[in-house]
Order: sequence, then structure tokens, then C-alpha cells
Amino acid sequence: MIIGAILARKGTEVVSVGPDETVHAVARILTQRGIGAALVRDAEGRILGIISERDIVRGIAERGQETCLLPAERLMTRDLITVTPRTLVTEALAMVTRHRVRHLPVLEEERLAGLVSIGDLVKARIEEAEYEAEALKAYVTSAG
Repeated sequence: MIIGAILARKGTEVVSVGPDETVHAVARILTQRGIGAALVRDAEGRILGIISERDIVRGIAERGQETCLLPAERLMTRDLITVTPRTLVTEALAMVTRHRVRHLPVLEEERLAGLVSIGDLVKARIEEAEYEAEALKAYVTSAG
């Protein structure tokens, strides 16, 4: 299975925040949307980074409650690990494990095509394994 198949099911909407949004505002957006990360984009839509719950928790641990007043760009991760719609789910799972990230922006050349989380990847892999098991069962049953 490829990342494009995940996006075809879940959609391509990506929640973004501006670099000057406060961490408190970002935390509110993440909570309201039930998501773990948002892309940080400038006024022209260029991706500057990603800010996640993990970044916010780390900021609070290091700086205390003043973290809530910081702009998102102070906590965001700037070096993004990205995939394309043609990336295999198994390859993407290896990337999140190797780089210890939970979200992968999906880029089609330079254009943002979506965002997948580790949860999306695991769900897709489980569905793929279940399909393979059912196909194997059907094959064995028909051959016997």
C-alpha cells in the first residue's frame, strides 16, 4: 500500500498555524481538532516546520508556563521528514521509527498533498495484513 491510498481515504486537509501564533493558541487548535500536530506555514503558504504536542510538552518542561506565550516558530521542528504519495506504507513506518517522529508531511514535488500520522500508517498496515491473511485463507480453502 502507498501513502496516496491513505490520503484517498482520510482526505488531504492539513491544519496549519502561522509562525507568530502563540503556543497556547496552537494547543487550543490541536485540542479542538483532536490532532497531535500542525504545520507551521508563512503567509504565502510555504512550510516552515511542524509543531506537535511533544514540542509543547518539551517547551513546558524546559521553560515552564511562559511557553504558552511563545510564538509557534520558537518550538517548531524545522527539519521535516517528508514522504510522497508514492511512498510505501512500510517505508514510511521505517522512517517514523528511525527519525522518532509521529507525523509526515506528504509532498508532491513542492506542493503539500497531505499529512499522515503514525496512527494512519499503523492502521493501514494492519488492514493490509488482515487482507493478506484473508486472501491466504481463501486460497488454502479453495486448494484443499
